[in-house]
Amino acid sequence: MPPKLLTHLLLALVAVSGAAAARRHPAPANFTASGNPVYIWPLPKNFTSGTQTLAVDPDLALDPQGAGAGAAAVAEAFERYRHLIFSPWAHAARPASAGYDVARLTVVVASADETLELGVDESYTIYIAAAGGANSIVGGATIEANTIYGAIRGLETFSQLCVFNYDTKNVEVRYAPWYIQDEPRFAFRGLMLDTSRHYLPVDVIKQVIDSMSFSKLNVLHWHIIDEQSFPLEIPSYPNLWKGSYSKSERYTVEDARYIVSYAKKRGIHVMAEIDVPGHAESWGNGYPKLWPSVSCTEPLDVSSNFTFEVITGILSDMRRIFPFGLFHLGGDEVYTGCWNLTPHVKQWLDEHNMTTKDAYKYFVLKAQEIAIDLNWIPVNWEETFNSFGGSLNPRTVVHNWLGPGVCPKVVAKGLRCIMSNQGVWYLDHLDVPWEEVYTAEPLAGINDSAQQKLVLGGEVCMWGETADTSDVQQTIWPRAAAAAERMWSQLEAISAQDLETTVLARLHYFRCLLNHRGIAAAPVTNFYARRPPIGPGSCFVQ
Repeated sequence: MPPKLLTHLLLALVAVSGAAAARRHPAPANFTASGNPVYIWPLPKNFTSGTQTLAVDPDLALDPQGAGAGAAAVAEAFERYRHLIFSPWAHAARPASAGYDVARLTVVVASADETLELGVDESYTIYIAAAGGANSIVGGATIEANTIYGAIRGLETFSQLCVFNYDTKNVEVRYAPWYIQDEPRFAFRGLMLDTSRHYLPVDVIKQVIDSMSFSKLNVLHWHIIDEQSFPLEIPSYPNLWKGSYSKSERYTVEDARYIVSYAKKRGIHVMAEIDVPGHAESWGNGYPKLWPSVSCTEPLDVSSNFTFEVITGILSDMRRIFPFGLFHLGGDEVYTGCWNLTPHVKQWLDEHNMTTKDAYKYFVLKAQEIAIDLNWIPVNWEETFNSFGGSLNPRTVVHNWLGPGVCPKVVAKGLRCIMSNQGVWYLDHLDVPWEEVYTAEPLAGINDSAQQKLVLGGEVCMWGETADTSDVQQTIWPRAAAAAERMWSQLEAISAQDLETTVLARLHYFRCLLNHRGIAAAPVTNFYARRPPIGPGSCFVQ
């Protein structure tokens, strides 16, 4: 029997047996068949469980099957997760006569296509059972996915099912047999990282990417540059990074490519941003001609061809680094008053019969044209839509941030939207509790199914004015995980849960998991995010 057909048969058998068990012992969507909480974050779409405990072999072997399972990314992901699951001494402690229920992890990947693009198939199924059970043909664990990225998501879920037993010193899968069928609710599940207000070393960005993969976030929005610093090397205009804080707080082209590659191996896109025409004062440190004048250092000079030559050079260089189909062009908080006060810009405005508001639109649309010519889909902050939404390129993705009610207006006009309402999903707002992060809904106010499809998803934003290497992870986590479940899991399942009695216990558990994996996630129930514990206690109840 072909391996894929065998897998389908196994999955069908466990689904039938699990469904029968569920009929006999109905349980809420976030509990196992035996009534215990399902400590998987984010909550899978469909699953059934049992009452068995299975021992997992510390010599767990990967059995790759299917056209894509031989990809290096699958083998590397398996090794990463095996390292997370097992203690370093697990192999040495393995008794020679030990018998294990799960000695092999079969990973079946249908497609060999490793292209990572928005909407890539991240679905997967998992089957875990012991040999000799009433409904099992062979023992072990199987992950089946259409793409390597679905397989990577499945490996994360499998790792969360594996729990170390300190009494037996075995890794166990409890409440087996398991059948899980899972896929994300939204294609875009983002975290914005700001490296312009404080420089973050490459190793810190890698840690953020790792932690994103643990909660199945899949877009790192890299806000690289802002008015305070320009840390990225741009070969076409090498003086731009004179706007960095110092020579040791910079990213080379090679650094950026490495970050993109590192993220791709974890199924994470990198969406870069240059924010124009505002938030760009740092550009003029290397090229003062980009400033309208020494007393008007932003917005960039709309009247100068050189401004758009530099933007073209930046985007052309960045296109060779960032393959993701979306590129963020900013466009927020553009205070145009000094354009009117700068003689040569004022003259240009008069010659073109433009107000400063007209010039703002002209700048944004011209930047969009440059990005589109480079085969990018432009993303702009919502002020562009609020100011001249009818003039934006139809391909534009509008990024909400100012408050609620924006995405309904955007999709009603046929444009796409990303939700980041600052009242709930700005992580630098330290007084926003996890409950408000969790219950924020990207589709709020949108009832038409066609319009709902125009909401790509959402993004939590880690603005960096008050965050650097010392506190960035505990500011991101665990609240970002609350948004991650909102964007991954099915609305019906997560909306039906009681926050205090069902969600909170699982979020405590996931925060502890992050801590065990070396991620400095703060206590869940802080009055003020990133506050340390106030006294002794378990990470499960902080």
